[in-house]
Amino acid sequence: MTRLVRTPAGWAVDRDGKLLALGATLADLLALPLAEARARYEAASAPAEAGPARAPVDVQEVWAAGVTYQRSREGRREESGHAALYDHVYAAARPEIFFKATAGRVVGDGEPVGIRADSGWDVPEAELGLVVNAAGEVFGYTAGNDMSSRSIEGENPLYLPQAKVYARACALGPAIVPVWEAGPGPFPVAVRVERDGAVAWAAETSTARLARTPEDLVSWLTRALDFPAGVVLLTGTGAVPERDFTLRGGDVVTIDIAGVGTLRNPVTVVGTGG
Repeated sequence: MTRLVRTPAGWAVDRDGKLLALGATLADLLALPLAEARARYEAASAPAEAGPARAPVDVQEVWAAGVTYQRSREGRREESGHAALYDHVYAAARPEIFFKATAGRVVGDGEPVGIRADSGWDVPEAELGLVVNAAGEVFGYTAGNDMSSRSIEGENPLYLPQAKVYARACALGPAIVPVWEAGPGPFPVAVRVERDGAVAWAAETSTARLARTPEDLVSWLTRALDFPAGVVLLTGTGAVPERDFTLRGGDVVTIDIAGVGTLRNPVTVVGTGG
């Protein structure tokens, strides 16, 4: 198994623990058709300098899809007085797709993710991330955490940007696994929250439960947008905590997607109270 990692020295191919310099950026790779990108990736041979992995993006935007699992649909209905809205988007031909983060606002494995100080109900969202090239082809996969304020979105669905887009609200990593290495899936997804040394909440799901295919989600995202340097699209969550659970500062969130990677982040409070 190989994977693409970003270190302080640049991008490298991790081939069974041996780092090989890519000699290009992720943007360079995603500007190419998939076959050419694979050839460039597999040609990496010069030793690369090791270092702590960084979030696996350089200039790519991160977008996300919502209400793509039945459990997510149920969760949105639990938190909102607008249940019919979420029933409609789950079944509609056009999916819910929203902007999540710029590359500079993405945190990597081991870095703190945020919960808003003005929100009282906050959850992690374990999601398969699609790393998509300029031609709209899926180049690879990464693990993602689409942090969310359920209290803000539940108050009014029009507050979705505030519930989803804020400091440290998006984590990706630890690496990108190319599609030819990972295969087509489906991928088991597990999420765990630790608090004071014990498991406070845990759940499992699978991308087999996605109501939409990754290709369909990508086609909607790219229908009227161009991404010459590529883009990351989070595919939604199928693991939603019960109503009585909320994240706290000091918690640790671990997301494991079999065949893709394990993303682990402590939780911190960001912003100011209302």
